[in-house]
Amino acid sequence: MTLQLALGSLILVVSIMLAGIGFWLLESLLLRVRPWLIRPPHRPKLIALICAAAVGALGIVTLSVWIWALTFYELELFSSLEVSVYFALVTFTTLGFGDLLLRPDWRLLGGMAAVNGLMNIGLLTALMIEAGRYVRTIQRETEREKNQT
Repeated sequence: MTLQLALGSLILVVSIMLAGIGFWLLESLLLRVRPWLIRPPHRPKLIALICAAAVGALGIVTLSVWIWALTFYELELFSSLEVSVYFALVTFTTLGFGDLLLRPDWRLLGGMAAVNGLMNIGLLTALMIEAGRYVRTIQRETEREKNQT
C-alpha cells in the first residue's frame, strides 16, 4: 500500500506540475502577443486563443494519461500498452467503465489516477477561462481608452 501511495503521489505531483507549466507558458504567450490581441478585430483573436488554450489543455491531459499508462504498463498490470492507455484514459477522465480492473494489490493507483484527472481537468478549465477573461479584459480596456480620446 505504501508503494502505491508513494508512486501515485509522485505521478500526481508530476501531472499537476505539467498543468502549472502549461499555465505559465500560456501566460507567457499572452504577454508576448498582447499588442496583437488588443488590435481589432477582437472576436477572431478571442476564438483563436480559446482554441489554442483548448489544444494546450488537451496536450497536458494527453501527457498525464501517458504517464499513468506507462506506469501501468511498466508495472505489468495490463497485457499491452494499448490496454494500459485505454485504462489510464478511462480512469483519468473518470468514466470508469469497469471493463478492466487493476489487481487488488495495485488498485489504489486507479483511484489516484481518477483524482488526478479531476484535478487536472478543473485546473485546465480554469486556465481556459482565465485566458478568455484576460483577453476580453485587455480588449475592452483598449476600446474604452480609444473611445475616451
